[in-house]
Amino acid sequence: MKIVRELDPDRWKTFVDENSCGNIYHTPEMFEVFSRTKGHTPELWAAVDDAGDILALLPIVKLNLLDGPMRRLTTRAVSYGSVLCVPDARGQVALRFLLETYNKQEGSRALFTELRHISDLNSLRPTLAECGYEYEDHLNFLIDLTEPQDVIWKKIAKSAQQRIRTSRNKGTQIEVITERENLDIAYRFLEDVYERVQIPLADKSLFQAAFDVLAPKGMIQMLLARAGEQYAATALLLTYHGRIIYWYIGADRALSAYSPSEFLVWHALQWGNANGYQSFDFGGGGKPDQKYGPRDFKSKFGGVEVNYGRHICVHSPLRLKLSEAGYQLYRRSNLIKSLTARLIVTQLSQDLSQDVFPALVA
Repeated sequence: MKIVRELDPDRWKTFVDENSCGNIYHTPEMFEVFSRTKGHTPELWAAVDDAGDILALLPIVKLNLLDGPMRRLTTRAVSYGSVLCVPDARGQVALRFLLETYNKQEGSRALFTELRHISDLNSLRPTLAECGYEYEDHLNFLIDLTEPQDVIWKKIAKSAQQRIRTSRNKGTQIEVITERENLDIAYRFLEDVYERVQIPLADKSLFQAAFDVLAPKGMIQMLLARAGEQYAATALLLTYHGRIIYWYIGADRALSAYSPSEFLVWHALQWGNANGYQSFDFGGGGKPDQKYGPRDFKSKFGGVEVNYGRHICVHSPLRLKLSEAGYQLYRRSNLIKSLTARLIVTQLSQDLSQDVFPALVA
């Protein structure tokens, strides 16, 4: 067994496709998206046997907030789809070898590594713990799209049903983004939301890359909601392996009377059901012991609440403390915006890419 940093794309994709826990974040396509995104540095780590067969996979993205001497104090690693391994004893052994090697070689280059689980990986928890990864609760909501549409509708809260009806009666229309230029409209909605909640938004290049790489392969739906002559909201949905992931969403507060956010969700549920998808994944619901506005919104759509959690390995507690202290100092001296300071201080407890949703803007 050995650790490799590159894989044949076809063998890589087949490994993900054939694993029941494989998700879009494990794919070579998503890796390519991140490789084209400013401030994102994807890395591939895999354990293979002597025949070259893949046994375990760890795709990570290093997020760099600052360059120069501050880089080592601001870089964190996130595995958005967590780890993936063959579902037997070989997979557990390979995963342990993979994580131990990764920790030794990469520990000095990132403050911490976070594994964000979007499926049930409880069977891997002992292995993750042995490799220094600490578990944290983190909620999500999943909607079964294999049920008839009328059943899906009946599970939605009455208040959300009414907002969907109101939106439809007011003539709200859903458009698919088919031209790259229309990404600017969607990005403006996202900028407004993220500025309001003081969380840094990914560079526009992320969404441009997603359009260029994922859209031609049917791995993303980029939607705009139009209210009359104005665009009112956007929803960006990752689509792969029978699962729709609620990736990014933003709406214009001035047009909240049209309830475009609710209407977009209902459109996505209908579309997914009609096109053979099995699950709608709301992309995160925060920590169970903390109040979290978006969770209230997501819970109205009748999904099952799950707690797949996350695992975090802090590679350098000292550097993490220095990072927090340094950013507090920068914040007080106004050398950087307070929203960036907030990111560093709260980075261990917030979902910075998936947990900002319509409850904040509707």
